[in-house]
Parts: sequence; C-alpha cells; structure tokens
Amino acid sequence: MARGLRALLAGAALTLIHVTPAAALTWREEPLLQPLFEKAGVEGTFVVLDERNGVWRGHNGLRAEQRFSPASTFKIPNSLIALSLGVVANPDELIPYKGDPNPFMREWLAPMGMRGAIKVSNVPLYQELARRIGLQRMQIALQQLHYGNERIGGNVTTFWLRGPLAISALEQTQFLLGLAKRTLSFPVVAQQQVAEITRIDRGPGWSLHAKTGWQNAPGAGVGWWVGWVQQGDRITPFALNIAMKGSDDAPKREQLGRRSLQLLGVLPVDDQKAAR
Repeated sequence: MARGLRALLAGAALTLIHVTPAAALTWREEPLLQPLFEKAGVEGTFVVLDERNGVWRGHNGLRAEQRFSPASTFKIPNSLIALSLGVVANPDELIPYKGDPNPFMREWLAPMGMRGAIKVSNVPLYQELARRIGLQRMQIALQQLHYGNERIGGNVTTFWLRGPLAISALEQTQFLLGLAKRTLSFPVVAQQQVAEITRIDRGPGWSLHAKTGWQNAPGAGVGWWVGWVQQGDRITPFALNIAMKGSDDAPKREQLGRRSLQLLGVLPVDDQKAAR
C-alpha cells in the first residue's frame, strides 16, 4: 500500500473522503465551559465536532477559527505521512538521535521508535522523519489533507514549529475526524497505527487519543491538546488551544481539555486527570 501512495504523491491528487464539510457545520457556544478557562486564568478555546448533529460545540468560537502554529500536534500527520510513504517500516523501528547534544528533554537522546517518540514529544526524531519525507512529498501530502493553510516554506524541519504552517482548532477537528474514521486516502493500516500510538487512555467502552503541542516551548506561546474520543462507533474529535505564559500553564492543556470533555458528556465524570 505504501508503494501505491508513493505513486499517488508523485503526481495524482489524493482526496479527503467522508469528512463532514465545514460549510455544513454550525457553531454552538457552550456557556458551561467559560468558567473553566476563567478559573485557570488562561485565554483559549475548546471545540468538539459533533458530526451526528452537524455542529461544533465549545468555548470561544472566534478563537476556534484562528490559525496558529500546530507545534507538536503536527506529529500526528507527520506520523501518518511517514508510515504511508514507508520512510519507517512501522511505529517501532528504532531511529537514532541526530539532534542537539543537550536537548530540551534528556529522554530524546536514546534511539526510539515513533510509538515512544510521540509520547515524549521527541522533536529531533520527527524532524528526521520530515527530512526523509522531503519538502515536495510533504507539501503534496498536506495539500491533499487540506491541513490548515498548507504552507511549509523552504525548511522541512521547522515549518510546524516556527511557521509558516498554521491551523485552527476547527480545522484540527476536521482532520482528526477523517483519521479516526480511517477515511483519509492514505493506507488504512497507517491510519490504524497512528490511532494506536496516540491512544493515551481507555475505560469501559471508550478510548482517548490525544497529543499536546507547545509553540515556543518553554516560553510564552500557544499550547494545544487535540485528539478524539471513541465510544463504540461514535467518534468525537476535539481541539483545545490556550495562550500559555510559561511552564506553569503546561498541565492546564490536558486538564482543561479533559474537564471540558466531561462537561459535554464525551468523557466519564470519574476521570481523575481533569481540571476541577
């Protein structure tokens, strides 16, 4: 299947199928979420895509439309493209460290596969994957995914960290819906593998898939938490971003996201990792 995708990327267009068109969705503000952000002392947005009812539900619809650097949430499409093109054989293929000898996290120094790398947000490893993919194939893939503004500029290792790539919370949920439903025009096995490596929690009848992002870490910047919840055949993509002042705000991304999912009835209320 990877061979077939390589041929498509060489010239033919890929399409995104069975994803609800943005024009068909409306916005529903959920007032019960605003106190969460006020208590946390951060400006931000949270959105879930309710495909069955044709609505985005959440907090701060204006910010939900704004595009920001995806930062490490781009590890999700980067993983998909890398697996689809065969630049790695599988999520567990070990990739040697090729970054700065004094990295942001010491854990990054060890050779690791994508499964481990996405959990510790290993930037140098994903930069190596991007180098293997190359600018041309990366550009084509993002255009066919309709991922944000689809702009990558001339540096294949920094475009998701420093720009020019940018994406909104609404657009994140559109992309994630296609991935979670395995309806992107990429090999289904690659989509399944990405779903597996992004699963961070599960319970009776549900699973949670998510990835954080922090533009300009460890300084002030945009913080992300995006993913989806699967309950049987029901898939609910979500995206949160906040204006982070520094490292003290880092835990608030997942805490606010989990609590918002609880209040909207998407996650069980006994989840202990949500903000109170």
